Amino acid sequence: MFGQSKAFSGFSVDDLGKAREFYGETLGLEVEESGQGDMRMLTIKLGSGASVFVYPKDNHTPASFTILNFPVDDIDAAVDELVQRGVRMERYPEFDADDKGIVRGPEGPVGIAWFTDPAGNVLSVLQEN
Repeated sequence: MFGQSKAFSGFSVDDLGKAREFYGETLGLEVEESGQGDMRMLTIKLGSGASVFVYPKDNHTPASFTILNFPVDDIDAAVDELVQRGVRMERYPEFDADDKGIVRGPEGPVGIAWFTDPAGNVLSVLQEN
């Protein structure tokens, strides 16, 4: 039924301006703003060709799960660059992270590190096998 649909994902933020700056300038993604007043929204263009819809919500609650995963060729270099850009890596007690905040293991990705956007939504950078 939806096999040919150009589906997209979306999430809320509490400050559209901070989100535009973070996703556009800090992460270097293509971000387009549209709408006016209370109907403003962002479209984030991902390297895969997919788009993500971002909308403001007054009573926004950050996602407690990872909403976007960014695969990279070199997890260490990606984390170093994020930190240089002012991003803080998150650490979760159930995962054993190294000094950089990267969780490495024999199963799953070579490494994964989590961080949040200004609205508190969880994102990750990961290096696949």
